[in-house]
Amino acid sequence: MWKIRGWLSQRSYWILAAVGLAVPLSLWTALTALGSVNRVFLPGPYDVVHRIATWFQDDDLLTDVGISCFRVIAGWALSALVALPLGLFIGTFRVVQAVLEPLTDFIRYMPAVAFIPLVMLWIGIDEGAKIAIIFIGTFFQMVLMVAEDVRRVPMAQIEVAQTLGATRGEVLEEVIIPSAKPALLDTLRITMGWAWTYLVVAELVAANSGLGYAIIKAQRFLQTDKIFAGILLIGAIGLAMDQAFRLIHRLAFPYLHARS
Repeated sequence: MWKIRGWLSQRSYWILAAVGLAVPLSLWTALTALGSVNRVFLPGPYDVVHRIATWFQDDDLLTDVGISCFRVIAGWALSALVALPLGLFIGTFRVVQAVLEPLTDFIRYMPAVAFIPLVMLWIGIDEGAKIAIIFIGTFFQMVLMVAEDVRRVPMAQIEVAQTLGATRGEVLEEVIIPSAKPALLDTLRITMGWAWTYLVVAELVAANSGLGYAIIKAQRFLQTDKIFAGILLIGAIGLAMDQAFRLIHRLAFPYLHARS
């Protein structure tokens, strides 16, 4: 079991995963049941579940989930649409790397929240502004990660293709992209998680719906149980998307997941 990168059966994996989730939940339940913490500051699991049920019945939870998913997926997809080809060229051609990588490195350290005034000024306060914030938060990191994935393609494979007479385009299409695909899919999965972390920031921009907006509104009225509910819902949706990406990875590249 403790072998480095050793194999673990699916049954053992899910048992350990269940334990990992059950332990903090049990501690949370015990802490609130003892009454040592005011429930205004730390609501119990039952309070949060009850709030989710109330939110679903009375406050249109499905609409909030739907609009937040749309904003996250739209911002992330727009990032991927631009970052994948750009990262491919940065990772392949040193000239493009020299021109664009330092600039991308510079911009990625700027906090996305600092762009909110400019986004509101340039785009307005409609859905485009919220998508733009998520785009800014994920795009520059995605470009650099894609470029790094491409640079990990063994040079020996490229040299063999060139020796066999492959053109520049054929090397890109037949060698670099296929070899980098597994890593690129992992990069898309990781950056989807980042997109969700920028949701609350994005919904600061004059939103009147969404999970992030609900969390911000609940904070104003000290509805801590709704804050917990919103955070847990975001975590659950993000986890479901992450598992979907992992499943796609296993189906697309089964040879990487075969038991050694």
